[in-house]
Amino acid sequence: MKKIFYLFLISLFVMTACKTTDHTEKPVIASERGDCVGVAPMKCLLIKKEGHSDWEYFYDTIEGFTHEPGYEYVIQVRRENVVEPLADQSNLKYVLVKEISKTKKESEGLPVR
Repeated sequence: MKKIFYLFLISLFVMTACKTTDHTEKPVIASERGDCVGVAPMKCLLIKKEGHSDWEYFYDTIEGFTHEPGYEYVIQVRRENVVEPLADQSNLKYVLVKEISKTKKESEGLPVR
C-alpha cells in the first residue's frame, strides 16, 4: 500500500513540475498579409518576433485581434497550450492581451512568394 501511495505522490509531483505556463510575446504585425499554404491556400499574417529582423508567416489566428490592412501593429499576445487539439488544430492558441501600437504605414522587407 505504501508503494502505491509513493507512486501516486511521485506521479503528482511529475505532472505538476511538467505543467507548462502561458507565455506572453510582443510581435510586430505587418501592414499586409502574405500568400501562404496551410491546409489550403490562404492569407497569413506576417510577424516579426521580438529580437528578430525577418518576417515570418503566421498560420494561426490571434483571438481578439482584427488586422486592418495598411497598418503595422505591435501587440502583446498570450500563448496558451491547447490540451486536446483537434487533428488539424495547433496545440497552441494565441490571445490578444493588448494593442501596443497601430501605425499607418507600409511594412518594409516583406517576403515575396
